[in-house]
Amino acid sequence: MENIAFFGLGNMGAPMSANLVRAGYRVTAFDPSDAALRRAVDKGCVRAESALQAVQGASAVISMLPGGDAVKSLYLGQDGLLRALAGNTLVIDCSTIAAYDARQLIIAAGELGLRAIDAPVSGGTAAAAAGTLSFMCGGDKEAVDAARPYLQAMGAKLFHAGPAGAGQVAKICNNMLLAIHMIGTAEALQLGVDNGLDPVVLSEIMKASSGGNWSLEKYNPYPGVMEKVPAANGYAGGFSVALMLKDLGLAMDTAAASASSTPLGALAKNLYQLHGSCEENRRLDFSSIQNLFRRPAGG
Repeated sequence: MENIAFFGLGNMGAPMSANLVRAGYRVTAFDPSDAALRRAVDKGCVRAESALQAVQGASAVISMLPGGDAVKSLYLGQDGLLRALAGNTLVIDCSTIAAYDARQLIIAAGELGLRAIDAPVSGGTAAAAAGTLSFMCGGDKEAVDAARPYLQAMGAKLFHAGPAGAGQVAKICNNMLLAIHMIGTAEALQLGVDNGLDPVVLSEIMKASSGGNWSLEKYNPYPGVMEKVPAANGYAGGFSVALMLKDLGLAMDTAAASASSTPLGALAKNLYQLHGSCEENRRLDFSSIQNLFRRPAGG
């Protein structure tokens, strides 16, 4: 049974690792959170007591970490994991990080005789659980092709965006657009509700009209409209406001570096920053931006 080392067992990484187990891989997992590690073991992963132990005998290493600092800490530097990997091991980083950090990782891996790609994901926690994620890959074709069997065990679509770091650029473009249309959807729904419309009826009208979008169809932000989305559960779980702010920050940094004009992206970042000024809101799903527009009771 082929062994895969897996790092990062949060809301996305946990179901991704479980899908690899279901696909027949031996998944040796490690996470600083003991509770997360125990849950992964319950889903069939093998527990590792350290990152170094996890990669022993692994043909591939997959990571799903919260940011660039975590990725660099795991892989790079004198004590980084890259130096502990056997030659030709495949590294697949599914974290969303700056494109230049992804390039640094891939270059460093190549210098040690390893293969690496950046492969951030889209689809959210529901797609992670269902194994229907989309992967946006950056790196050379040979490495991306080698990663296909693992990625297909966790997702339904795989795109080769281009060379090292291209997956990250595609991901931040996508998430900037996601933030923009989620805010627009929340704003439009609230306008309708404030003027006496049923948000369920309004959602159906807009889905069938020119305003239709993914937020309306798959991830409606208004409570009571759609089941099995964060809005139906007090905005718990899902993709947090804090993570959306991180991705919007990456988008703005990338725009500044290329002198690109992104006024709506900048406005989206400002609105999420306003919404996330309360620490409690930062932990909620990003669709909780609906609360920024909702009137207080009696208002």
